[in-house]
Amino acid sequence: MIIVSDKAKERILELKQEEGRQENENIRVSVKGGGCSGLMYDLGFDGDASESDHVFEDKGVKIIVDRKSLLYLAGTTLEFTDGLNGKGFQFVNPNASRTCGCGESFSI
Repeated sequence: MIIVSDKAKERILELKQEEGRQENENIRVSVKGGGCSGLMYDLGFDGDASESDHVFEDKGVKIIVDRKSLLYLAGTTLEFTDGLNGKGFQFVNPNASRTCGCGESFSI
């Protein structure tokens, strides 16, 4: 399961409205190879979940995760920050043994 912070939920709903997204479009979170630490997060809107996808809901936000990515993301919290150190979504992943300075890539 992926947990969504209150700030992340607010920002997701704002983006959905700003971009004119459909009601059935949900958040897709996945893990791909790359970044300075070997693996990186990918976040976007998606209206289609396949049979092999897992769909979670937290605070009214539906999140789609493919089977492979779920192994890396179990227990992760999706946060949103807008402080002095940067603005954007961040992943607090208890499975990551190392993360890069920008927080966009990690290793297990």
